[in-house]
Amino acid sequence: MNLSKVPHSIHDAPGLLYAGFNQDYGCFAIGLDNGFRVYNCDPLTEHSRNESEEGGVAIVEMLYRTNYLALVGGGKNPRYAPNKVIVYDSKNTKPVIELEYKAEVKNVKLRKDRLTVVLQNKVFVYHFSIPPRLLHTFETCDNDKGLAAISTLPDHAILTIPGKQKGHVQVIDLNTLGYYTSVENEQLPPLLAQQHTNGTNTRTSVNVSIIPAHSGRLSCLSLNQDGTRCATSSDKGTLIRVFDTSTGTLLHELRRGVDRAEIYCIAFNSESTRLCVSSDKGTIHVFNLDPSVVTAADHKPRGPTYGQVPVSPTHSPSHYGLTLSGNRGSALSFMKDILPKYFSSEWSFANAKLATESRCLASFGHQKNTIIAICADGGCYKFSFDPKKGGECNRESFERFLKQE
Repeated sequence: MNLSKVPHSIHDAPGLLYAGFNQDYGCFAIGLDNGFRVYNCDPLTEHSRNESEEGGVAIVEMLYRTNYLALVGGGKNPRYAPNKVIVYDSKNTKPVIELEYKAEVKNVKLRKDRLTVVLQNKVFVYHFSIPPRLLHTFETCDNDKGLAAISTLPDHAILTIPGKQKGHVQVIDLNTLGYYTSVENEQLPPLLAQQHTNGTNTRTSVNVSIIPAHSGRLSCLSLNQDGTRCATSSDKGTLIRVFDTSTGTLLHELRRGVDRAEIYCIAFNSESTRLCVSSDKGTIHVFNLDPSVVTAADHKPRGPTYGQVPVSPTHSPSHYGLTLSGNRGSALSFMKDILPKYFSSEWSFANAKLATESRCLASFGHQKNTIIAICADGGCYKFSFDPKKGGECNRESFERFLKQE
């Protein structure tokens, strides 16, 4: 969540430029106008900080729980030029890699074997080493948000980025990338120049597939851990779609709401059975992707409320006022063939309400059936939800990681 390029909100904590989870959602890092900090999520504890008068950091990408972070300068007084990526060793408090580009860096994604740098219209993928070795360059449509998602499991290296056409997603198998023998139309950063003169690099075919996800521009991209599922939203922010990355098949179409919204985060749980979505509406939505997560309940069904299907005397999820997928649905969904598409929509299974309509990122917590939210106002929430009934989440805790002065 890069706050350095968006209008300041009255709810935003002063000096906060960036917030983002690490790859397993157990930690998060924030960028400030005077440096950066790293926190453990649950319990909320500060792990480390690096603050000085050297300037601001607009992107902080963690590498799991290691001492390496990718930094990009930002704010009114950037610590580093916005067209540079600095891989920083926090243990030895020094940069170990510096990459420079002709345009501003929009995002950085790390795996233990790959470093991905996102510009407005290009994405550079490197073998993560010192120095890095450029594997491939991809072109995208305008990508001012720096959208990109990468799988985190060691044996599955999948990258998703916007396509050349708006609303499209490129799905890239990173294991098929070979080394460049030459780089066309781009001047290599100095750190890489020597690497590309040894004559040992070879070029292989790249496995890239295209998913036409939306008619409008993409606003959010997410992958599950093994890269088999991709979730997307458009700039309208009303629908979230989940695709099979190997076939491009649409698996789920989930409705966040009716009004236009900006989606800040989509996150899968570790089993890929649920999805949580945060937006600028101050609400976090939880969707079921696997109906089996709600079929084993042994309780009285709750009565239908607005937007829910009527109670049905069966043992399917609809027995609890839910659709067959385990989410809420329209009471008129049985007429979906003759009514507009809205009436066949799947609505969230559970939802959590923030105290303010603050921009936030959300993920599933390491404790079962919990959600962690980190917000632009400097607050960190922990919610729990009923895994069978869903509905309104319970707020377990609220703490501030960044005080409003």
